[in-house]
Amino acid sequence: MAGRSDGPGGNRGDYGEEWARDLRIQFEQLLRSKRLNEFEQSRANRSRLDSSGPRQQASSANLQAQSASQSGGGRPSTSHGHSHHSPAAPPSYSSLKNLPKIPTPPAPHDRDSQQFRSLLVSLSLTPTKYENPGLLDEALQVIPLERIYSEAEEESQVLRAQADSMGDGRKPDWGYQDCVIRALLRWFKRSFFSWVNNPPCPVCMSPTVARGRTQPTPEESACGALRVELYECSNQACRAFERFPRYSDVWRLLQTRRGRCGEWANCFSMLCRAVGSRVRWVWNAEDHVWTEVYSEHKQRWIHVDACEEAWDNPRLYTDGWGKQMSYCIAFSIDGATDVTRRYVRKSEHALERNKCPEEVMLYIMQEIKNIRRANMSKEERFRLEKEDSREDRELRGYVVASIAQAVTRMVPVPGPSTTAPTASRPSGSSNEDQKLPAEQPARQSGNAEWVAARGENGRRNQQFQDPRNPPRQ
Repeated sequence: MAGRSDGPGGNRGDYGEEWARDLRIQFEQLLRSKRLNEFEQSRANRSRLDSSGPRQQASSANLQAQSASQSGGGRPSTSHGHSHHSPAAPPSYSSLKNLPKIPTPPAPHDRDSQQFRSLLVSLSLTPTKYENPGLLDEALQVIPLERIYSEAEEESQVLRAQADSMGDGRKPDWGYQDCVIRALLRWFKRSFFSWVNNPPCPVCMSPTVARGRTQPTPEESACGALRVELYECSNQACRAFERFPRYSDVWRLLQTRRGRCGEWANCFSMLCRAVGSRVRWVWNAEDHVWTEVYSEHKQRWIHVDACEEAWDNPRLYTDGWGKQMSYCIAFSIDGATDVTRRYVRKSEHALERNKCPEEVMLYIMQEIKNIRRANMSKEERFRLEKEDSREDRELRGYVVASIAQAVTRMVPVPGPSTTAPTASRPSGSSNEDQKLPAEQPARQSGNAEWVAARGENGRRNQQFQDPRNPPRQ
């Protein structure tokens, strides 16, 4: 095949892009031939069934004689003799297994699916709070807008200059609004919000020890605190208690400016909305949340994690933290989308999705979209549907790329002097997708004990050897 040298003395022994393209074309031709043969065979079987009816209706005597002769000859009896009474069973099509799943509402007796649906519908209300004009005005009061826009303009000019210097008419890596969010992310992580492991003692500022949970006060409940963690001062002479309410009210978080991943993602998502970006609040079933912002420049949703100051690095959790995930659902003012395929690329990182059948999952996502888009204009709904279709192609592309990489790794290398075959890079993939495992950062937020208890220490305890500095013997 083209692109591959068959002889031992060839110039190249690796598998190039031309070889991969030829292999794909051959596979597609083989698949088309297989499906065409199945169709022709099923049509021939159906024709034989239809044509056998008139002959067997000639006379009842001939029908009985034919049945008797078949039974006497040791051949198995068929239902052809009764074709004029009952229709023949339709042939089985193997291609039916490849049909897409149809959204199906949860069955009334399926309590697990009903509960999961109720959970997702309630979670979908979170980003609707970011549309409060008073809250957005309050947020703009705490953001240093002059600093953010100045940094964004400077970075945008640098990116434009880099693109122009290539001389091939390419676009900058990121647009101006993307640079605004990147500047906001740096300020939020480094200057505005703080991470809480164990809050310090309010009296003597000594470290505290967790003492379980307690009931929220009416004031705490009014600010969205469904639970309150209780801590006791470790100083024997003090022994004061400190309450840590887990607020979900974004206005309250603008005042406390502290928390863990839930508070971080909630507050940062609202601030992104305040500076004019479209945002998603992404919920993970394994107890993590983060943000996605829509890049008009890239025409796609960008992963942003304020806790880690991570930008467009969706494989951070699996390749960096060693985290396994089952569901990643993105909620926005426009609906909900299952974006698990963006964050889970390999089967070893995927947990079982047993909350509900996949058909029910599709129904829930569409139901939330219908609720959020009910009062939109026809043009706006059409625009969002095109955007949904574009994102679905992107997510399916991640699956195809993952399969291609797995298949390529199984191809044997011809000799020790040849390079290992590499999968072609899918179009539109981000540079972060090309990071090696050693380049993916471990989790930065949270102390080591807390991270280990959550199973997110990933590569923190793994040592990677720099190939440029081999160990000395």
